[in-house]
Amino acid sequence: MPIKVGDRLPDAKLFVMSESGPKPLATGEFFKGRTIVLFAVPGAFTPTCHKNHLPGFIKNAEAIKAKGVDAIAVTSVNDVFVMDAWKKDSGAEGKIDYFLADGNAEFAKAIGLDVDNFSAGRGIRSSRYSMIVEDGVVKSLNIEEAPGKAEISGAENLLKQL
Repeated sequence: MPIKVGDRLPDAKLFVMSESGPKPLATGEFFKGRTIVLFAVPGAFTPTCHKNHLPGFIKNAEAIKAKGVDAIAVTSVNDVFVMDAWKKDSGAEGKIDYFLADGNAEFAKAIGLDVDNFSAGRGIRSSRYSMIVEDGVVKSLNIEEAPGKAEISGAENLLKQL
């Protein structure tokens, strides 16, 4: 069953790229005591994710943070090296604070928003969504219903919820 508004995010391990290389990040510590906007994409560099979903958050980063958000993070079922390359290639540095690698889909599975894309040759992926998380508790959740779209889960829709 998917996570819902009012639920606490479960503990899971994600990875970020640090100056010294890949670094594990525990979700319990990451979300503790902060307001974070988290959005998820099925795959870094994929058409809708790269050309539609991520750019909306880059464009609206200042407006989102002006509403009291401590950080903006994106997660995907990609490894930390791909997420780091996507951050550098996309122009998101300085706007999107964290590119969280969920290479084994541990987080996506833990919140019930994993998708089986084996028949399409893409393995397990994350659903496309956005959420507002306050001190580890989901305050707003926007799960995209239509493939290839980033409207419900887009930055413009999320901004209205802050």
